[in-house]
Amino acid sequence: MSERSGFTLIELILVTVIIGILASMVTLSFHGRTEEARITRAKADIRVYQDAVDLYALDHNDKFPKSLDQLVNGDRKYVRKLERDPWKNPYIYKLPGKHDAYDILSRGPDGIEGNADDITSWQVD
Repeated sequence: MSERSGFTLIELILVTVIIGILASMVTLSFHGRTEEARITRAKADIRVYQDAVDLYALDHNDKFPKSLDQLVNGDRKYVRKLERDPWKNPYIYKLPGKHDAYDILSRGPDGIEGNADDITSWQVD
C-alpha cells in the first residue's frame, strides 16, 4: 500500500468554492461604502473652506473673500490649494449666501445644483 500526499481534485474544488463565497461576501459588505466616504469627504472639505473663509474675514476687517480663489492667491494662503469635490466638480461659493453670510456647497453625486443630494455648508454644521 502506498501513501500519497497532496489534495484530491474534489478537495481543491471545495476550497476554491469556499474562497469564492468568502470573497463575494466581503465584496458585498463594502458595496455602497464608497459613496458614503465621498459624502464624508465633501463635508470635511466644506468645513475646511468655512474655517478658511472665516479666518480670511478676521484678517480683512470682517470682509469675506469674493471667491474661494482668494484663499489661495491672496496676500496670505488660507488653504494650500482648492480641491474639487469627490465627484470632480468645483465647490460652489456664494456671497452673499441665501442661508448664511456666505454659502459653500457641492452639487453632490449627480452634479446638479438644487437637488436633495447636494452637500451644503448650512447642513454640515
